[in-house]
Parts: sequence; structure tokens; C-alpha cells
Amino acid sequence: MKKMNKKMLASAAATLVLPIANAANPPEVKEGLWSIHTQSIDNPGNKKSEGTYTLCRNHAYDQAAQARAKTTKGCTLSESFEGGKYSSQSHCVVGSTVIESKGTVTFQGDTATHSETHATYTPAMAGVSETTMIMDQKYVGSCPAGAVPGDRIGADGKVTHLGKQ
Repeated sequence: MKKMNKKMLASAAATLVLPIANAANPPEVKEGLWSIHTQSIDNPGNKKSEGTYTLCRNHAYDQAAQARAKTTKGCTLSESFEGGKYSSQSHCVVGSTVIESKGTVTFQGDTATHSETHATYTPAMAGVSETTMIMDQKYVGSCPAGAVPGDRIGADGKVTHLGKQ
């Protein structure tokens, strides 16, 4: 259960800063394979983690992911896009925990983004009261043969299907 909550925390924070918020009118990013590098720090304890994976994406996948973020039960989201920067704030209630999140995504054309998100959890969830996540995404080319939008490929080569099947 603790591992599941930790994954939920990371997913909630990451989803809210995905560079695909159509309602705020940022540019669409290039379709294809993206390399995504994440760094996070969880507190208490200043626990650092880092990883890289690739994600096959297209506009429909990005729009569906953003729609899921905007309709997450128990969450409200406010967002804006100005000067190449998408900003979001969210307030979510998961069980008895309130999650407050603020994040920004800076676009570098349609082939790279840099995002920073800070979230607090009151009371702590899975022992975490605060998380800071930095994510750098860059377009690397076409998706590999057989990959479909939503396929996430870990550093170990394991494929996780996140899109419609």
C-alpha cells in the first residue's frame, strides 16, 4: 500500500505539469518519442530520487492525459499560459490528505520542456509531507516500431502501456 501511495503522489504531481494543457492554449509539442528525466526530493528526510524513461506520444494522447488531470475526482485546478510558460495550481483531497501543488512548464519550441512542481501533503501521505519535482523532456525522434502513443519505456527496457489499448 505504501508503494502504491508513493506512485500516486508522484503521478499526481507530474500530471499537473504535463505540457499539454489545451485550455490554457500553450503550443502542442511534437509527436513521437520523448526522453523524460525526473528528479524529485521528498521531505521529511530530503530523500532524492532520479530517473529517465521514454514516452511515445501524440496530440490525442497528450490531450487525454490532460483531460484526466483536469477531471481527477477531489481536485480543482487553475492554470494559465503566458510568455512560453504554463503555470498551474491544484488543490486535491485524497482520502484524508489535502494536496496543494504549484508548478510551471517552460516551453523551448515544440521539442523540449522544463518543469518544476512543488507539492505539500497535509497530513503526510506515505510518510511524505512535501515533494519537489523537476522534469526535463525532449523530443528524440520517431517512436520505435510497434510502439503506440502512451507506451512508456523504462531505462531497463520494460514497456508500460499508459494509453488506450
